[in-house]
Amino acid sequence: MANEALPNTDKSALAEQAYQKAFHYELNFGCCPQCVLAAVKETVGGDVISDGTIKASHGLSGGGALCGEGVCGALSGGLVALGAKRGRDADKLHRGRGMANFQAGKELTERFRQEFGGLTCRDLQVKFAGRTYDMWNKDEYAAFGRERGDRCAEASAQVARWVVEMF
Repeated sequence: MANEALPNTDKSALAEQAYQKAFHYELNFGCCPQCVLAAVKETVGGDVISDGTIKASHGLSGGGALCGEGVCGALSGGLVALGAKRGRDADKLHRGRGMANFQAGKELTERFRQEFGGLTCRDLQVKFAGRTYDMWNKDEYAAFGRERGDRCAEASAQVARWVVEMF
């Protein structure tokens, strides 16, 4: 399905399905990049997003290994999904930079920044819960979980929706 041109009405319905799936997965299971990728795979990306890609994205959660300093895991998952669809193949490294993928990634990144006010996990921690948290401290991790509510699920869901619209 991912390689077929879809009418806007079909794509809108699939984008909504991806939104719902990613929201549910993040709220119930966590690991935002995996939730985004699973939702995209299950709606439009079955032929380009592998289980191995979803597994490999696990370390991107929480701004990279739960350290908070890197890009939000939901956005990372979205960028990985776009790369799986549009990115440069390993046997074509010598054929240029793959600017179409970078352009799609930039569009996603700017939408994310506009919607959520930042790009890093720490940016979103402050936006969603008023301060940063040490995700390696059990008590801090639990406090962030309480304070953020469903905001990380919302970020994951929104990224999944946007990616499906961009596929």
